Amino acid sequence: QVQLVESGGGLVQAGGSLRLSCVASGSTFSINVMGWYRQAPGKQRELVAGITRGGVTNYADSVKGRFTISGDNAKNTVYLQMNSLKPEDTAVYYCAADPWSIVTGVTYWGQGTQVTVSS
Repeated sequence: QVQLVESGGGLVQAGGSLRLSCVASGSTFSINVMGWYRQAPGKQRELVAGITRGGVTNYADSVKGRFTISGDNAKNTVYLQMNSLKPEDTAVYYCAADPWSIVTGVTYWGQGTQVTVSS
């Protein structure tokens, strides 16, 4: 089993920045992909960004150029640097991890952290 704990959410004004962190513990050797999903009220959960253990990244079109995902394999930690935040980025952000892919399915989820962007 793998446990994921997120931190770094909060309230920020439009145009501001936040950095989310997610620390994995447990059987982390089984994890090859980590990333972030988000879910806004009344909307489906959507993939924001992902990163493989080898450092390959992918982003949703809506965050490209504004968000940066990075990872520290030694610390079993993944980060999401969010710049130029917009009100539409407001959502609960969930850390996700999987042995194979977080696009087609996610094995492990964090508890979520709220990000609120005020206009």
